[in-house]
Amino acid sequence: MSVLVLGGAGYIGSHAVYQLIEEGHQVIVIDNLITGHKKAIHKNATFYNGDIRDLHFLHTVFEKEDIEAVFHFAASSLVGESMEQPLNYFDNNVYGTQQVLKAMVKAHVDKIIFSSTAATYGEPISIPLTEDMPAIPTSPYGESKHMMEKLMRWAEKSHGIKYVSLRYFNVAGAKESSEIGEDHHPETHLIPIVLQVALGQRENITIFGDDYDTSDGTCVRDYVHVEDLIDAHLLAWNYLNQGGNSLICNLGSNNGFSVKEIIETARKVTGKNIPIKTGVRRAGDPSKLIASASKAQNQLHWHPKRTSIEKIIIDAWNWHVNHPNGYGKED
Repeated sequence: MSVLVLGGAGYIGSHAVYQLIEEGHQVIVIDNLITGHKKAIHKNATFYNGDIRDLHFLHTVFEKEDIEAVFHFAASSLVGESMEQPLNYFDNNVYGTQQVLKAMVKAHVDKIIFSSTAATYGEPISIPLTEDMPAIPTSPYGESKHMMEKLMRWAEKSHGIKYVSLRYFNVAGAKESSEIGEDHHPETHLIPIVLQVALGQRENITIFGDDYDTSDGTCVRDYVHVEDLIDAHLLAWNYLNQGGNSLICNLGSNNGFSVKEIIETARKVTGKNIPIKTGVRRAGDPSKLIASASKAQNQLHWHPKRTSIEKIIIDAWNWHVNHPNGYGKED
């Protein structure tokens, strides 16, 4: 039997495909390649170029392949863009997930591991964030992910589909071998932007606000290595296979690193100066976002191994040095 990875040509999805194949699983990938990269797909995966909103296409894949579980990474994921294009986000993320669940029901596939986000919480009421805190999203992106979780909850009640929803904080790093890594256009994530400055592809890094109530005045965020993150997905699948109940878990490190700490670590790793500019605060940026990951540790037995920010940046840097233009020109 096979595992279906939706969004398997994207940053996180491609890492899931690699780890699944390395563990001996047969993997089917669906991706529309709007933000994903064909070159990121493992050569041993079976690839279908298509859109999860196309129910006929999904039925065709489920009929052709013997699928036992779905890993769902196929969602639009930029907070700022979602504020400008909310209807597109609900169409792709919510309607797309609705179609996926319909196809699963028809094909009698009853397990889904879902890529969610800390954006479901909105502004934190206290730190660290725990799963029992209210979900009050402040962006269409966060709202769409929360709605996707609700869809799965109702699909379980009506159709018996079990799910684990994993709410990520900041995902970073790359596969240790540097075969795959992070390549977004435009890039919005701090660590790859800092490394682009180190490569000479940007003149400087802008710190948006240095007067926050933190140790050095810059925002503090929780970072998870992408390979540790995928370990949690595989553990979640194993948890469901052993009869576990549906679950929502944070994936974080229980630690926070400030923007300045990230830049200083990147300077140490790369040996580059990395010039800084200071800008004004961005609206809606909380001073601290740190997860409590104790539920994932207790329920899924997830114990991340690559927790140092230096390790995360070393692996990201190796990817960027070996692939300065990302995946480059697509076939």
